[in-house]
Amino acid sequence: MEITIYHNPSCSKSRKALELLRRKSYKLNVIDYLQSPLGEEDIKFLLKALNMKAIELVRRKEKSWVSIGLHTGSSEIEIINAMLENRELIERPIVINGCKAAIGRPIENIMTLLEN
Repeated sequence: MEITIYHNPSCSKSRKALELLRRKSYKLNVIDYLQSPLGEEDIKFLLKALNMKAIELVRRKEKSWVSIGLHTGSSEIEIINAMLENRELIERPIVINGCKAAIGRPIENIMTLLEN
């Protein structure tokens, strides 16, 4: 089984998630999404796998969230477009196991994903 992790090396939670997956000896596909940008279809796939709306995947405390002028009432497409243009807005880490995914905050979310 191959596990995909959308990873940000500068994020401590993301590094901990990657370390956990490596200790479990999973075959890993590590994607540094800041270096390898996601496309619109990628984000839509993640939202479906996470069973989330775009507002739930976005990091609203990032400076770019405020500077863009978005808010919790912004449309799905506005938020997706913001994540496409400002990758730091995407919550991390995201781990994919088959057609399901989890955000690794808290890290127990990853364990639950891997157990199912």
